[in-house]
Amino acid sequence: MIRKIKELQPIIWDNPLKKSAKEVLEGFSLKFEDIEDAENRLQRFAPLLYKYFPETEDGIIESPFVELPAMKTALEHTYSKKIKGRLYGKCDNQLKIAGSIKARGGIYEVLKFAETIALENQWITEEDNYEVLGEETYRKRFSRYKIAVGSTGNLGLSIGIISATLGFEVTVHMSRDAKQWKKDLLREKGARVVEYQEDYGKAVEEGRKACMGDEKAHFIDDENSKDLFLGYSVAALRLKKDLERNKISVDQKHPLRVYLPCGVGGAPGGIAFGLKTIFKDFVQCYFVEPTHAPCMILGLVTGKKEKLHIKDYGIDNITEADGLAVGKPSKMVSDLSETLIDGGYTIEDETLLLLLKTLYQREKVKIEPSAAAGLLGPLLWEDTKETTHIAWLTGGDLIPEKEFEKLLQ
Repeated sequence: MIRKIKELQPIIWDNPLKKSAKEVLEGFSLKFEDIEDAENRLQRFAPLLYKYFPETEDGIIESPFVELPAMKTALEHTYSKKIKGRLYGKCDNQLKIAGSIKARGGIYEVLKFAETIALENQWITEEDNYEVLGEETYRKRFSRYKIAVGSTGNLGLSIGIISATLGFEVTVHMSRDAKQWKKDLLREKGARVVEYQEDYGKAVEEGRKACMGDEKAHFIDDENSKDLFLGYSVAALRLKKDLERNKISVDQKHPLRVYLPCGVGGAPGGIAFGLKTIFKDFVQCYFVEPTHAPCMILGLVTGKKEKLHIKDYGIDNITEADGLAVGKPSKMVSDLSETLIDGGYTIEDETLLLLLKTLYQREKVKIEPSAAAGLLGPLLWEDTKETTHIAWLTGGDLIPEKEFEKLLQ
């Protein structure tokens, strides 16, 4: 397995150390109550989000859940293999404000930071209407505080947009993989962007360093933040409602399989934690990474987890899937995933682009390359006709038309 990963071959991996969800989650520091607490906080901020982002309709940032029958047929035809279950997309590419999965975790952590400041200074109570925090008086107060993050793109977008909206002084440290249009959009929204020629690890290191010793600076740590992780986990509560609305059962006879594109691991880890907390072993969660940036799977296969960097194995970390271009996985997510997730696979850029194009042609759904990663999953493991497959479509709606046309070409 390690030899194949080093040779950049696509691999399929079943986790040999996986334990029951109950056993793993009993020993984990976060519980179902923490997910509920995060959901309640987002509800409190809904009036404020609606004020600035009326496109959310109700101030809740949520994405459509859609069946992809034409994509399923295309996959079966292309790969000459029958998918027995049904294929759905959780369309986080259409999440409002930031157009990606990071809109959940990133925006949540900034809101929690804002709430903590406001409560500690007695500007509001939890019973008040949080819409007042958007008034100029409070924006001026928030401007005394700094927020920083290291990002390859999408996390930086979500944090930069919401932080600047609330008045924070926000700096996004971006690695060489970040697309130019994402940097331009951030600057347009009022965020400061610092660029590096090195990869994601350098951007995170510099962002962290910039906040050290400053009491009014908050570094959003994509590698180890529990707040980010909980913001992502709320997706599981929302998906449960999606399934209920569509009368989709999840039990022993009707398993759920979820394919999650993975970079450093925060978003897929948070979602897997939420899903396993709710559906236990009736849900199977698989992480998906590019062959040129397989840090999470390589860490779990070798047992070195966050102690490795893919460059130690001669892997270059260069991929069109900029959101997944990470060389070293999250410690918190690696530790949890070692026994919680069911497995994973790696995928070539060529395949990502083919899947992106096919999805657009067949379903008129616009995604970025990293979001295409989960679409291959239903072909890789044996299923039954009662299996529900969900490809988590993690981003893409904000891609400028010219950039998307290049991807299609």
